[in-house]
Amino acid sequence: MSRVRPVAGGGRAVEVEPERLAGWFARFSDRHSGAVSTSVTAHRIVVTAADGATASVSAAFGGFSPVGEHEGLVVEPLVDNASASRRIGLLLVRLGGHSVGVAVDGEVVVSATDSRQVHGRNKAGGWSQQRFARRREGQARVALRAAADDAARVLAPRVGELDAVVLGGDRQALDALRADRRLAEVFTLASPRVLDVAEPRRAVLDEAARRARAVEVVVRG
Repeated sequence: MSRVRPVAGGGRAVEVEPERLAGWFARFSDRHSGAVSTSVTAHRIVVTAADGATASVSAAFGGFSPVGEHEGLVVEPLVDNASASRRIGLLLVRLGGHSVGVAVDGEVVVSATDSRQVHGRNKAGGWSQQRFARRREGQARVALRAAADDAARVLAPRVGELDAVVLGGDRQALDALRADRRLAEVFTLASPRVLDVAEPRRAVLDEAARRARAVEVVVRG
């Protein structure tokens, strides 16, 4: 089943695997009275249907070619781009756990996964709440340090081999890792999309490796 999420400005984003792209766009065309045109630029493809609906894709890796304006439905540049063989770094972080790895064509080939206890927030007041907050902050620092250490060990030495890095999990936790100088090149390769993932485990990393190959199609109208 395709993952769907709402997008700012209206519409929805649908994750579509490379193998399903041609069929997905054919069905989009059928549902909207046919495709009128396809615009292909280096970094974006927009298909416009007869009823005014659009389906657009921004290049997550590399770029689209050949560029041009076409009548009807032309998705070969998109399919070629999405189906290309790639080595992708994965960095999934939540406050209590992380999973990092390298995937080749959707299969994880090296990884590291760990979990650390970080207590939830305490609603009690007074000194008890302050002590609890300090302990929680300390646990969070330890957990994020462990995530940074594994990312530095697994991803940083392999940056030159990677086509891109895909992030997932909690944005605040990921932002904390950005401050680690060892990971500067890792985050330079990061694609804009951040995967919404469950508590990072090895099975979650395997799923993220498959999702990293998927294309987000933004549908409006």
